[in-house]
This record gives sequence, structure tokens and C-alpha cells, in this order.
Amino acid sequence: MNERIRRDDGGLARERRRKRLFKAGFTLIELMIVITIILILLGMAAMRYDRSIIRAREAVLKQDLQEMRKAIDSYTLDKIAAPQSLDDLQQAGYLREVPVDPITHAKDWVPQFDTLVMSAEQTTTGMVDVHSNSSTVSPFEGTPYNTW
Repeated sequence: MNERIRRDDGGLARERRRKRLFKAGFTLIELMIVITIILILLGMAAMRYDRSIIRAREAVLKQDLQEMRKAIDSYTLDKIAAPQSLDDLQQAGYLREVPVDPITHAKDWVPQFDTLVMSAEQTTTGMVDVHSNSSTVSPFEGTPYNTW
């Protein structure tokens, strides 16, 4: 009889331990739900981060184009001749350095040449504008970068 009681006590003690462990932790479903919610929030944050990176690159592209266009105009008016390349602008001191296109990550700007003259004294024609080499369409403006 003593042996039987001891076995029952051992069984009861194990049962109590199991119940205590079960109540102290989380179920697998609860953990899966929490992990799923965390993953959804991380995905949303990553998408927003990607969009902010694209917006920043577009802002840099617009700024670089504006500065290069100002330099082209200044060079043309000062020298009474249009530049033949972006290197001409750099060598003459109108640009510190030719910027890297933030979309293509290279110095592969596409110069636009024309026979347009800015003043009556201008003797030669040359570069009048510059564009990005990327034909990728802006997700915000819906136009290709090479048309900016």
C-alpha cells in the first residue's frame, strides 16, 4: 500500500509541475501571432525606408541638374562660347567636380547640344543642357529621369 501512495504522489507532483510550466509560458499560437505582427510592421518600415531613399536621390538629382545648368549658362555668357563637355566646366572652375548621377551611380550625364546662341557675341555653339542617363521612371512624378 505504501508503494502505491508513493507512486500516486509522484504522479501528482509531476502533474502539478506540468500545469505550472504550461501556465507560465506562451502557447505556440500566441508566439506565432506576435512574430507575424512584428514581421508585418518590419515590412511596412522597410517599404517606407526604400521610398525615402528614392525621394532623397531624386532631390539630389534635381539639385545637381540645376547647378550644372547654371554653370553651363554662366560659362556661355562669360566665355562667349558654349562648353563642349562637362569637363570644360570643371577645368574652367564653374564646377568643383562633375557630380555622380544619384540614379545611375556613375558620371554618365547626357549632354544636349544645340545651335542656339545666348548672345549676339557668342561665336560657337555647344552644350546647352544636361540630363540623367537613366530611363527609369520616377515613382513619384511618373516621368523618366532622363527627361528632367
